[in-house]
Amino acid sequence: MTADPADATASPLRPEHFRRIDETDDALFYREPRLVTHIDDAAIAALTGFYGQLIAPGAMVLDLMTSWVSHLPASLKVSGVAGLGMNAVELEQNPALTERVVQDLNRDPVLPWPDAHFDAAIVTVSVQYLLEAPSVFAEVGRVLRPGCPFAVAYSNRCFPTKAVAIWQSLNSKEHAELIGLYFRLAGRFDRPEAYDISPGPRSDPMFVVVARAKGQE
Repeated sequence: MTADPADATASPLRPEHFRRIDETDDALFYREPRLVTHIDDAAIAALTGFYGQLIAPGAMVLDLMTSWVSHLPASLKVSGVAGLGMNAVELEQNPALTERVVQDLNRDPVLPWPDAHFDAAIVTVSVQYLLEAPSVFAEVGRVLRPGCPFAVAYSNRCFPTKAVAIWQSLNSKEHAELIGLYFRLAGRFDRPEAYDISPGPRSDPMFVVVARAKGQE
């Protein structure tokens, strides 16, 4: 299904959409490492399989807002995985990462990599915490090579005190449309597509919205 609200010509997003129950410094919330998974094993398997089909062998991958696991298949041979997250201990525990950056994207959305540096980018069950999502998406588009994918995966779980208000007010289909809006407002991506890869009724639901980077103008 499509995830792009193509008829919109201006951003409908307002400051109140990004209010949170807990407005304290995010660094305090993420100070203690959480070495747990946030989706169940079946959802992880579905997402790992999806990433394995989406990302080409030999790719340089950006894993944004990551932690101690990247959900990339072990059989996928990539040239490297750069991980950006909020907790240094979690990043150090992630064996997939070849580069680690601790950065709060809600304070600084500018990514520390040059233009056209990556062949793929992923965000896994974290997009709901972004306060400046279109700016972050624009940065991802900048650091991706033209034609390369940015996959935004989400489920129905979150830390409710840190998820933005608009995310908590929407259902799963509307989440895809919101992510599609972020892609459009970023101005650096082709039309996104949404995928329901949920493994079944007894497991966590799993969805992914993917768009490919445009060439730099």
